[in-house]
Amino acid sequence: MDKDNWIFPYLRQYRGLFVLAILLGSLTILFGGALMFTSGYLISKAATQPESILMVYVPIVGVRAFGIGRTVLSYVGRLTGHQFILKILSEMRVRLYKIIEPQALFLRSRLRTGDVLGVLADDIEHLQDFYLKTLFPSLVSLVIYTVIIICTGLFSIPFAILLAVFMGMLIFVGPIISYIYMKTKNEQLKRGRHQLYQQFTDTIFGISDWIFSGKYATFIQRYETQEQKLLELETKKYAFVNWRDVTNQVVLGAIVILAIYWANEQTLRGEFPPTMIAACGLVALSLVESFLPIAGAVSETSTYQDSLKRLEAIQAESSLPWIETDGWKDSLDLSQAQVTIEINHLSFGYTSETPLLDDFSLKIGQGEKIAIIGRSGSGKSTLLKLIQGALVPTRGEVRINGINAHELASTIPKLMAVLNQKPYLFNTSVMNNIRLGNPEATDEEVYEVAKMVQLHQMIMQLPKGYETNMHETGQRFSGGERQRIALARILLQKTPIVIMDEPTVGLDPITEANLLATIFDTLKGKTIIWVTHHLMGVEKMDRILFLEKGKITMDGSHQQLLKSEERYRRLYALDRPLYRSES
Repeated sequence: MDKDNWIFPYLRQYRGLFVLAILLGSLTILFGGALMFTSGYLISKAATQPESILMVYVPIVGVRAFGIGRTVLSYVGRLTGHQFILKILSEMRVRLYKIIEPQALFLRSRLRTGDVLGVLADDIEHLQDFYLKTLFPSLVSLVIYTVIIICTGLFSIPFAILLAVFMGMLIFVGPIISYIYMKTKNEQLKRGRHQLYQQFTDTIFGISDWIFSGKYATFIQRYETQEQKLLELETKKYAFVNWRDVTNQVVLGAIVILAIYWANEQTLRGEFPPTMIAACGLVALSLVESFLPIAGAVSETSTYQDSLKRLEAIQAESSLPWIETDGWKDSLDLSQAQVTIEINHLSFGYTSETPLLDDFSLKIGQGEKIAIIGRSGSGKSTLLKLIQGALVPTRGEVRINGINAHELASTIPKLMAVLNQKPYLFNTSVMNNIRLGNPEATDEEVYEVAKMVQLHQMIMQLPKGYETNMHETGQRFSGGERQRIALARILLQKTPIVIMDEPTVGLDPITEANLLATIFDTLKGKTIIWVTHHLMGVEKMDRILFLEKGKITMDGSHQQLLKSEERYRRLYALDRPLYRSES
């Protein structure tokens, strides 16, 4: 699938449904035209007082058949069209989720949250409207246009050409003019609203200055003037829509009159019976009336283009090129990569006055287990974001195999997995929740990681085993079980680095000890960077770092710190009463 296109790849993928929807839509309009034609003929024929009821029996049957057929075709056509749309929307949402989810931190650092939410909430829906309100009606109208010209040409080529010109005003000329005009006005309105919102926001932040200076009346007047300009633009826009619709109705009326006049001429020549005059007028009205919505639908194309631009912007932000160095390539499995993290003289702060990290240096080799301990606000979570490349250092650098972390947007999700305090579990099956770690994983791989985190037996005892629904946020599972499911996801990801951000918060001591034992057992050979508040399990780590005011105040293994740091011994004794009693 062409990743730079959000329209045509889906048309190719579901072309069968697409063609069927167009065919059913065309047949619906043609059956409607046939219904009007038969009705007009029936009314005219009945007015002649035929000698036998049989003379109108066939038209009566035709009216019933075409009336029922139009309804059935319309219903089936809507079902087909909506099935086509729902399949496409499902594909689009999955595609968008796969773009956003692995790099949510990077997208939030480059794009506003509102932009991402707008794409998720509005832009996909706009593309749905593009298919339903613009693409389908336009293609159906082209089919009907072609059928009308061909059928009319069988009787009179000059009249077919005349009809082609008049109907072309409804299908081609009107929509093109409408699109150009509405696009210009929409752009002007968008710029005007942006300026208005910016002006209003700036004024709100400086409201005290406006009040103290006594110039708030100037602001109000300027704001009202800007609003008045926008109102005038919108008035012009709606006035154009009204005139466009009136013009379309005039053209429609002209076509109906032409059809009646032509049918009358054919009658005078003896080629048509008089009963065909009303039938021709009504069929022209029914068929050509289907062209009227096209101009309004096409004029909204600029809105769809804005949605496409936002989708492409999100994709462009997340689809940065893979960096090929030290053997890293897009096609390679990075689970066995040897990854070294180097932090050199790192400083970072959200404000220049109070840096969270100050001249911080650290090197982490592949397979090392590092515990980072410190009070709240000491910079632990900020350090993790810098390692993940979600933040750019104020000074210094964070390098992964010699490359700046913030330049590895596409590679980071393949290198690092994160076990959070409260992993989110979705309202779906246990199998699907675990498979989120790797959507391509087989059932056997899911069973294997579940066994590794000691959940397999428990899951098999559930009412439907792995197909049991977890309910929203995993309500039917304990805190420890939810963390084990999150750990199973990480094992499926097969990343060489695992970041743990206080995954045992809120667990009782026994559950915490069991979970930590499972984590360290299953993550052997992986680099572990563990942020924690207390010291249970730190004896399993290769190094323990204490952060305080953005600097490392203690650094060493558990045994080294017990021997050399009195403060560490006191903290460990407070956190582990058993050690205190032994000592």
